[in-house]
Amino acid sequence: MSLERQVRAKLASKRDPQQDKEAQEWIETILGAKFPPGELYEDVIRDGTVLCQVMNKLSPNSVPKINTSGGQFKMMENINNFQAALKTYGVNDVDVFQTVDLWEKKDIAQVTNTIFALGRQTYKHPEWPGPWLGPKPSDENKREFSEEQLRAGESIIGLQAGQNKGASQAGQNIGAGRKIILGK
Repeated sequence: MSLERQVRAKLASKRDPQQDKEAQEWIETILGAKFPPGELYEDVIRDGTVLCQVMNKLSPNSVPKINTSGGQFKMMENINNFQAALKTYGVNDVDVFQTVDLWEKKDIAQVTNTIFALGRQTYKHPEWPGPWLGPKPSDENKREFSEEQLRAGESIIGLQAGQNKGASQAGQNIGAGRKIILGK
């Protein structure tokens, strides 16, 4: 088996059809339109126009120009504009797919992960009433301690300091002493 085939097989094995379906349903709900019947999820979003439309629904005018015709360059420009809008919306760089992942269908699983990252990010935008996609991100749980509480913590000897509430290694060798035998 060629290396390229092995790489393609590995990337294909990362795909979760259920996640692709959830991402597709989320996009359809946001846009209020179903994908054309019989067309694959990755083929519908491949030119970036659908993704740009989703971005403009979440954040109006975040993608000012969506190319609906033109060559490969114009369609890849849509994908790049979508990626730029994602970053402005707050999606982390590590969650954003590479243009070739979608355009050349090299890693559709990563594209779906990006859509989930966008869906999670909508939780942090109160102006978006929903729907969301994926689990809600955790909120920061910042704690404030008074000086008195901090000082009280300094007087406690942690278990890392060698005190383990009376436990010891005595009897660990079950009576057999450790013998060191030096060379004869």
